[in-house]
Amino acid sequence: QVQLVESGGGLVQAGGSLRLSCLASGLSFAFSTYDASWFRQAPGKGRESVAQISRSGSTNSADSVKGRFAISRDNTKNTVYLQMNSLKPEDTAVYYCATTSMYGSRSWGQGTQVTVSS
Repeated sequence: QVQLVESGGGLVQAGGSLRLSCLASGLSFAFSTYDASWFRQAPGKGRESVAQISRSGSTNSADSVKGRFAISRDNTKNTVYLQMNSLKPEDTAVYYCATTSMYGSRSWGQGTQVTVSS
């Protein structure tokens, strides 16, 4: 139902910044009613929850990225963002966005590669 397209990934040096965007379309309901999250998966590792933002705007983030990453949303643009600062090589992963409807239905984006060089 919900189509999610991530963008903004790329190759950066350690200490650099990137902003990921996730554009939602094909929504059955107003975007403001969906919770949204960012996940990442590094090579050889499982999927890790990075940050979440609720329909109310409340946010949570993983301890590994606290103080460096910030999730936000612009409901007028149907977009979720992940601002990533002070990037570390261990942040290298494919980053995925996801939405969860008020009925609990989850949709996933295709992922965008973030590579941080040392």
